[in-house]
Amino acid sequence: MNILFLTSELSGIAKTGGLADVAKALPKELAREGHVTRVVMPYYSSINPALQPEVRGTFVLATAPNAAGITYQVYELPVAGFTVWLVKCDRYFERPCLYDDHGAAYPDNGERFAFLAAAALDICVHFNFSPDIVHSNDWHTALAPMILRTRYGHTPLFARTGSVLTIHNGSFQGVYDRGQLWLIPEIAYNYQADISQGGNNVNFLKCGVLYADQVNTVSPSYAQELMTTLGGHGMCRIYQYRAESFRGIVNGCDYTDWNPESDQLIPVNFTSESLESKNTCKHELQKLCELPVCDLPVFGMVCRLTEQKGINLLLPVVEKFLYHRVELIIQGSGDPRLEERLQQIAAAHPDRFHYTSAFDNRLAHMIEAGSQFFLMPSLFEPCGLNQMYSLAYGTLPIVRAVGGLKDTVIDYDRDHENATGFSFAEPEPISLLSSMRRALLFYLQEPEEYYRLQCNAMKTRYEWRDSAGHYLEMYRDAAALHQDQSRMGGGN
Repeated sequence: MNILFLTSELSGIAKTGGLADVAKALPKELAREGHVTRVVMPYYSSINPALQPEVRGTFVLATAPNAAGITYQVYELPVAGFTVWLVKCDRYFERPCLYDDHGAAYPDNGERFAFLAAAALDICVHFNFSPDIVHSNDWHTALAPMILRTRYGHTPLFARTGSVLTIHNGSFQGVYDRGQLWLIPEIAYNYQADISQGGNNVNFLKCGVLYADQVNTVSPSYAQELMTTLGGHGMCRIYQYRAESFRGIVNGCDYTDWNPESDQLIPVNFTSESLESKNTCKHELQKLCELPVCDLPVFGMVCRLTEQKGINLLLPVVEKFLYHRVELIIQGSGDPRLEERLQQIAAAHPDRFHYTSAFDNRLAHMIEAGSQFFLMPSLFEPCGLNQMYSLAYGTLPIVRAVGGLKDTVIDYDRDHENATGFSFAEPEPISLLSSMRRALLFYLQEPEEYYRLQCNAMKTRYEWRDSAGHYLEMYRDAAALHQDQSRMGGGN
């Protein structure tokens, strides 16, 4: 298949979150299986110049009638078996950060990413690239399915092109004033109630969900949650409307970087057959965090300090938990108020609790390798990756049973034989505390069972080749709609 993959970030080029990891790993696997994969993303000014992409051409994107077009350049960069087309347009992407300036979103983000979606399809015209699938990701590129159908659907180049939208986090929807979409006349000059949101605003994500041939999110449970009033972030009716073309596909995990057998950032490598070496990792982690080097169980956490990640569930009970003979290590940055509170707790319990706000990749690996348990009490979690890393390192996750966490961690009480961790349902601090205490008691009283669960966890794998197979099935379903129409001599 010819696949055009649209993303706002990609690991190794520009990254702020998990989308960047998916945008590299999935095209890499698709290319490995022989599919012609082209990834389109912005050429941000923050991109490392050492990458040295090759310029492929200068083009002009036609916009509204009687308005000047937008000049842009396309640079090409080979990455892991696929090709990245970098869209260089200084008026939109010559900025210090991808989306914001010190936490304040750029006010023209709607215009910036509307341009990206339109330019991605314009590039195909200039390069005569006829995709079988246009795959958009999150709100940043969610306008592409609509532009594809309304502007290009009857052209020979795109007549048989299907479209897919992947929602990585449904809470971010891209709601912007219609005036920012002047460069997309199909939207700017045509009012459509179904994609509007309050006054003159357009909801980019709604647009993608309604116009894409197939829609998915990054775990089956999160797909179900999005269709509920509680979990749909105000869009549950839209998801329900698309239910027959909506699915959940669990992300894969890149075990190249996260593998205790080969990890270069931990003091000693280990497998399920040499788990005694995990104690060495724990003792080095304790030294690194200036905690007493001892045999107390270590509970770890690496996350963004936001409400979504459940840190507000932990804070009210963390000092109660520290009354037990345990050590707790947290690495995370975000909300300054949460950072300040964690610093206060660390100062009050220096022999039991360590907190650091600065992200350190080595420390993140050490926490995964040296902890006995890993905390992920998220209020919602589309997929999650840290629980997958934890499983690989024999560090049992303690998670809230939502989204991808529910799909990837098997609770001990739910399934003793196949269990890989512990989970709780209610988004309450006392529920988290109970689960942490349950895990602690299990560790102290059932050492053989704890070891068996570690082995279960380390055998668990979420490979990208499996996820890619599900994406290819979805691609074929989307493309088949237009192949049938093309054979009948019609458009869309």
